Amino acid sequence: MDYHSALHDLLFLKCTLLTSLTPGATVVLLFIAAGLYILSFFIAGSEVAFFLLTVKDINNLRTKEQPAFRRIVTLLEQPKTLQASMLIANVLVNLGAILVTNFLLSEWLEPQAFSPVSLFVIKTAIIAILLVLFVEVLPKVWAAHHKVFFAASASLTIEVFNSLFYGLSKRIVKFTDRIGKNLNTEGSTALDDHNLDFAIDLLPDHEASMEEKQILKGIRKFGDTEVKQIMRTRMDVSGIDYSSGFGEVIARVSALHYSRLPVYKGSLDTIAGLLQTKDLLPHLHEGDDFDWHPLVRTPYFIHEQKRIEDLLQEFRNKRMHFAIVVDEFGGTSGIATLEDIMEEIIGELEDEFDDEESVNKKLDDYNYIFEGKFMINDACKAMKLPADTFDAIRGDSDSVAGLVLEIAGEFPQVNSTLQSGDFTFVPLQISKNRIDSVKISINPSSLTEE
Repeated sequence: MDYHSALHDLLFLKCTLLTSLTPGATVVLLFIAAGLYILSFFIAGSEVAFFLLTVKDINNLRTKEQPAFRRIVTLLEQPKTLQASMLIANVLVNLGAILVTNFLLSEWLEPQAFSPVSLFVIKTAIIAILLVLFVEVLPKVWAAHHKVFFAASASLTIEVFNSLFYGLSKRIVKFTDRIGKNLNTEGSTALDDHNLDFAIDLLPDHEASMEEKQILKGIRKFGDTEVKQIMRTRMDVSGIDYSSGFGEVIARVSALHYSRLPVYKGSLDTIAGLLQTKDLLPHLHEGDDFDWHPLVRTPYFIHEQKRIEDLLQEFRNKRMHFAIVVDEFGGTSGIATLEDIMEEIIGELEDEFDDEESVNKKLDDYNYIFEGKFMINDACKAMKLPADTFDAIRGDSDSVAGLVLEIAGEFPQVNSTLQSGDFTFVPLQISKNRIDSVKISINPSSLTEE
């Protein structure tokens, strides 16, 4: 009996020590609880703010220099992993907040002689109100209305949690992806882009002609296409030097047959403005000393990663047809016009000044010749290959010539053979340091296996 009595006294003393808090300990726990609720506030709001950002928002953030905006762009490069990290962090932080709050409420309410049922109901109600207020309502409403500001404010906190749980999040994403693939039956209505293009090709001829099918495919991919994929590269841009005399300007316009020309100072990296050739018509009788510079209009600059869907809307709103494309360093990458955008939907548009003969041609089903400046995506389209066929080897290249340089690792010789997977590349024409044309051959067995 003495042994059991001593054990009972020891357990009672231990419970008393655990449940009796000093004022200092209570203040510490209050700060811990407040900190956990603040963390929960930011994490919960971030789940809304980060994933409400549109492609346009992210492209705008890419142009900013502030660390918070750069963190947002970096974190969203792996959205599934980011979301998993947020969910793990939210569960753990909420669990900690509930435990600390429950401990404090027990300390304050138990001396009030509430019945166990009443005590349980009161604590549940208080904790539920705190969670709903700080985890569900306030942060998510605020984040929905101020998504960029909220995401920037919480970016450092989210980056810390993402770093802590990155490994676990990656495993969870892989596991859920595997489950998703196993559950994805043949009867699923979710079609990827390749299957959708295939479905368009299966439309009978009396319902859609070949031209209409191409337009449907163009509309399908329209929202995902960036300006960099459709622009005319710097190599093919013609302009007028700001220091040119009026006679030189007229001669240049007559030779090029363009309705709009960029005006540059020294090089294309320093664009001074845009000259519309129709503005020259009233002054054709003027002499070579005529000052044509007041006719130059303000240029419109855009970034390479802008979506053509957004650019089309901006062209409509601003009543413009021409934009200068700049890279991440502010240099001129090329130009984008309304015609370039429309060609993505309805195909090539040719006028009386376009060359009738093009280097790009199909020799047979397995052999093609392309200009070096021809875009890789367009080459894939011409060869009836998926747009991502060369993604693993293209690096940062966008043109066929750039792809050849990536494969060769050095500047190749004319008629040298470069092998990569099921494809053979042969540079046919090279002038100075520029690859003018390339022959691409496809291994027939690769198409047969598909």
